[in-house]
Amino acid sequence: MPMSGDLLRLADAVLFPGFPGHTPPDWLRRRLGDGLAGVALFSRNIADPGQVAELTAALRAENPAVLVGTDEESGEVTRLEVATGSSRPGAYALGVVDDVVLTESLARDLGSELARAGITIDFAPSADVNSNPDNPVIGLRAFGSDPSLVARHTRAFVRGLQSAGVAACAKHFPGHGDTAVDSHHGVPVVAESGIEDALHPFREAIEEGVKIIMTGHLLVPSYDAERPATLSPKVLTGLLREELGFDGLIITDGIEMAAVSGAYGIGGASARAIAAGADAICVGGERADEATAAGIRDAIASAVTTGLLPEERLADAARRVRELAAWAASSGSQAPSGGRIGLDAARRAIRVTRRSTAPVLPIAGQPYVVELVPVMNLAIDKNTPWGVGEPLARLLPGTQVTRLASGEATGPELERLIGLAEGRPLVVVVRDVHRYAWQSEALRHLLSARPDAVVVEMGLPVRSDLGAVHVATHGSAVVCGQAAAEVLTGRL
Repeated sequence: MPMSGDLLRLADAVLFPGFPGHTPPDWLRRRLGDGLAGVALFSRNIADPGQVAELTAALRAENPAVLVGTDEESGEVTRLEVATGSSRPGAYALGVVDDVVLTESLARDLGSELARAGITIDFAPSADVNSNPDNPVIGLRAFGSDPSLVARHTRAFVRGLQSAGVAACAKHFPGHGDTAVDSHHGVPVVAESGIEDALHPFREAIEEGVKIIMTGHLLVPSYDAERPATLSPKVLTGLLREELGFDGLIITDGIEMAAVSGAYGIGGASARAIAAGADAICVGGERADEATAAGIRDAIASAVTTGLLPEERLADAARRVRELAAWAASSGSQAPSGGRIGLDAARRAIRVTRRSTAPVLPIAGQPYVVELVPVMNLAIDKNTPWGVGEPLARLLPGTQVTRLASGEATGPELERLIGLAEGRPLVVVVRDVHRYAWQSEALRHLLSARPDAVVVEMGLPVRSDLGAVHVATHGSAVVCGQAAAEVLTGRL
């Protein structure tokens, strides 16, 4: 069967590519005019909310039914606020507070902001149960490690977003939490013993009426020992559609990720995902060029002509995309902003462990802050601001801040900083210290000289027995740093 124009348009009707820049390139405009399903926005596309609104208006001028999605989880994974840092804490902090009314309200506030910017899909929330503290890619993006807690907050987040007319997307099905491999780089394996716990939040999200579920590039041997979930009919059709009864849109995680593209290439993985039961292909986090988007379209169309992908399956996928676009065009209301809801949530998530009888807090004078900076996974934009030093300096002028990456935290450098901090309160800020040997060693070095130091953990707080006072923020959003600075200075 030749690849007709109609078949190519049908292939485009399931594709969500990324693109460079703050305005749509000519190739994207042409493809939208020919029926491209939607686009995925990344940090590179976003300057400020006004610019995003102009961008999405330009996209709709080419195709009024276009769906516009982005990863705005709040907290660590933010796109709208990547330049300033998120004004809302992430999922883990919300799970620590464990107030579903707060979670729903925060998600509604977020959804209203997205809707005003013309964004119709939020690739959130993470419905993963983070039962492995060494997980390199989920961590604070999950509401927690308890399946029931994750489930109730997943439902609340879905309710909040969708009440604002933004489609929620529960991810990463069937659950990326109990893994120790980042699917950007390899194939994580989900143990059979934990699969029911992992599925629980997705069952609840479906019951809540979530519009979209995103596949995880995960191997689930209890369902399919050969193909990752994104490429597996047993997982997407057998488990998600037939067993769990999900009737909404199934979209892939970034199809260029090595866990699926490594074996088949980006186009081959895309065609196999649609054949397995996915309805839409997300691409562009790492590959955002015209050739990639065209190659995926052509590979999907070619798979129809060779019999790998039944045309009826592709047409059914395109139908589900159209149905979601119709819902997005007629749903929701843009509520006024909740103002300080994000900061209030971050304040409620702070936990302080005092390990010294000395009056360490509140800090007075001019503290010295050492921030240990790990390399984060690809889901978190490396330029997203975080830390305690900057907000603390606003509250206590004269505060000095030094940031150290792994190769910089040498013994001589740490000794130099200990000397500079002499006679001043010392605050050491870490992020997932349990996962990085260099952070643990640097912290041990600093605390051996300054046992009176305050430790602020802005990642997953596996330990709270570090420092004279240990402050766990349960997130690294700017509001988490602000809340920590308030605690350190006695303002909270």
